[in-house]
Amino acid sequence: MKLILTEKPSVAKNIADALHIKTKKDGYFEGNGYIITWAFGHLLELYDAKDYDAKMKKWRMEYFPFIPQHFQYKVKTDSRNKEKVDFGAKKQLQIIKQLINRPDVEMIISACDYDREGQLIGDTIIYNLKTSKPVYRMLQNEWTPEEVLKGLQNLRPNTYMRPLLDAGISRQWADWVIGINLTSVTTLKYQKGSGSALNIGRVLLPTLKIIYDRDQEIENFVPEDYFKLSATFETKDGKQFEGVYMEKDEEKFKKKETLEAIQRALTNQQGTIINKTVERKKEYPPFLFNLSNLQGHITSKYKGWTSDKVLKVAQSLYEKKYITYPRTASIVLEESLVEKVNIVLNTLKKGLSYEKEITFIKSKRIFNNAKVESHSAIIPTYVIPKSLTKDEQIVYDAIKNRFIMQFMPIAEHEETKIFTKVENEIVQGYFLTKGRVQLVEGWRKVEKIESKDTVLPLVNIHDEVRILNQELISHVTKPPKHHTEKTLLRVMETCGKGKDQEEESEELMASILSGFSIGTPATRAETIQKLKTVGYITTENKYLKCTELGKKLVETFPVKELFDLEFTGKLEKTLADIEKQKVSRDHFLHFIFDFTTKAVETIKNEQDMILHEVHSKKKTMEVLGKCPLCGHHVIEGQKGFGCSNWKNGCKFVIWKNDKYLKALKKKPTKTMVKNLLKNGKVLVKGLTSKKGSKFDAELTYEKNPDNDYFSWKMEFPKSTTQSK
Repeated sequence: MKLILTEKPSVAKNIADALHIKTKKDGYFEGNGYIITWAFGHLLELYDAKDYDAKMKKWRMEYFPFIPQHFQYKVKTDSRNKEKVDFGAKKQLQIIKQLINRPDVEMIISACDYDREGQLIGDTIIYNLKTSKPVYRMLQNEWTPEEVLKGLQNLRPNTYMRPLLDAGISRQWADWVIGINLTSVTTLKYQKGSGSALNIGRVLLPTLKIIYDRDQEIENFVPEDYFKLSATFETKDGKQFEGVYMEKDEEKFKKKETLEAIQRALTNQQGTIINKTVERKKEYPPFLFNLSNLQGHITSKYKGWTSDKVLKVAQSLYEKKYITYPRTASIVLEESLVEKVNIVLNTLKKGLSYEKEITFIKSKRIFNNAKVESHSAIIPTYVIPKSLTKDEQIVYDAIKNRFIMQFMPIAEHEETKIFTKVENEIVQGYFLTKGRVQLVEGWRKVEKIESKDTVLPLVNIHDEVRILNQELISHVTKPPKHHTEKTLLRVMETCGKGKDQEEESEELMASILSGFSIGTPATRAETIQKLKTVGYITTENKYLKCTELGKKLVETFPVKELFDLEFTGKLEKTLADIEKQKVSRDHFLHFIFDFTTKAVETIKNEQDMILHEVHSKKKTMEVLGKCPLCGHHVIEGQKGFGCSNWKNGCKFVIWKNDKYLKALKKKPTKTMVKNLLKNGKVLVKGLTSKKGSKFDAELTYEKNPDNDYFSWKMEFPKSTTQSK
């Protein structure tokens, strides 16, 4: 028997489907010589400081810096109660342990995501269970049946992945040490009151600084006046065109008097066409998506989207086999994928109105090993989605369209420039007129991207034209705009290089490929979300701005290296270099521990001041009724309606995403829960059967005889006849 461990249940199901395994047991699939089990992401987490030393339960300045001699792992804690172990994680870990120790299991295959975080998840589970059985690695970029079978034929010894694990451990331990120590001493130093903390992180602070710097740039911006002069010309056959006055290739003038003198000199003057250029230009499609570009594209195009949401939807599409691995920094594909891409293209193009224009090509702009780091760009698979949610459709269409664009004709347009001179000693410059005509629509057809044509009259060099009128317009320079998630992701991806560039340059790609960035494609969305959650930034429309707390933190926090993009970029690059075996894990961690120790001392020696004052507020929760198990109050929580005595172990809860009600197209409401607790049953109208018909029924929520959990039961009112 071969035991496969996946990162999530959905991936285990994909592998089971590929191997035609139908038998599902508690926590695993089994059949055809394989057992397939799963984690739920991280089942294990690092010890808290108090797990190493009980005195660390209370933060005191003299306890820091705190750096463990040996890092240890424990079963992850419950998200609702950090004092308790996550029951689901503990149970699944026990199942995995039993399966690993089964006498008929001869080898273990880690099929967690092919990145440093996936390597860390798989290895911490497998090696903390202390097995001596051989461990192999499955390296997948997609979960289609064909690729799963291919992956099982090309397993690698897990020892081959040690550099990836070292990078994952280095990242995890470094973030723990910096986060625990600097968050603690910063909170003790600068916050009054308890209940929350001033979060400090290796990726959090430089990201905050990017937003702060843009805010300051806008606040300190001093607008300046500038002026432009335009003239309308008429040809001999009565056609008109407009030109903008230029001197030394500059059309903006600070001195109004200069242009006023030129404007007066144009009165009753003729112009002469001194030059005309016509250039046919090619427009290549935008590159394939990496995660940052996909997040930027979606968040700027659709309201209400965040980069975190884009990642979650893309991850869902990946696990459903519709797209390749989304957490990638690459915008090109590996050359080994040529044949597969041709198959995918032929599958996707069928039935499109422009199908005949789609032609497969093997181009360096699409396939280039030198520009791929770990994972290729995001593309669709050959599996065509049968049904997608509205959000999934948006993300899938964006990826599919960007993919098809690569194999459409290159768009072409003709750009015409007319240079008009007025013979007058005051008029030193010339008037420039630009025209544009789209000749080949090409890839623009895929998303119906329209081009605005500007058709100019036919003129030749030496033609004379009459000046009909001229206009002097005053303008004011505008401040830069606040960052959006799209622009912030670009700065994070490149550590500030090319922040104003839309297209990827060679320099930009080199910086991305070398790992010189803030965070990784997988973590940037999470960082932005955390900045919002901890109250350092806020969102106004689509713009990101510092809160007063975020601003104070940047201006006060004394460890300035953590705000420095260059410093953070070097740390991220070092992690990438650990993956490439250019730097050792021990060397990196020694640097982090030393840096943290010095940073703690720096904070301690700073002047005391209050940046943030926490005011404790007692929440008054509406009581919905008495708990049928223990008699305490039932209240509404974020995820369900539950007993207020849950901290002491009471398990009564009605989840807001209850599966039974969800199958009937209903969600529990406060009114429904109140009636249920008061009367023992509740009449629910408008339930939906499997066939889609509507009906009413009385529901009861009864305790199972074997345990403390509850199940729904349905009865029909005698006065109604149901057809289901």
